[in-house]
Amino acid sequence: MEAKAIAKYVRMSPIKLKPVTDLVRGKDLEEALTILKFTPGKGAELVEKVVKSAAANAENNMNLDPANLYVAEVYAHQGPTMKRWRAGAQGRASMILKRSSHIGVTLREKEVQ
Repeated sequence: MEAKAIAKYVRMSPIKLKPVTDLVRGKDLEEALTILKFTPGKGAELVEKVVKSAAANAENNMNLDPANLYVAEVYAHQGPTMKRWRAGAQGRASMILKRSSHIGVTLREKEVQ
């Protein structure tokens, strides 16, 4: 059994989010939430929100025990990019790229041995 949660069109670059997602991949749910709570930066808050949402989906929709869950998959893929213009030197225009991301988390139950 697995539970998923996805946050789409998050206004942060995936380059800034990927180091945070690498911290929690494969960790137990409680350990992942603790790591995200004490990691500085806005990226950790956004990933933490999605992990909590996936945990709530697992508990409420699939009747899974949160103590047996671990972060099986977590990703931050490129979303659409907004293109804006800023005045450049000598009457030119320079482009500003405002990137967005899609953050996804999959929680699975641990195998009982």
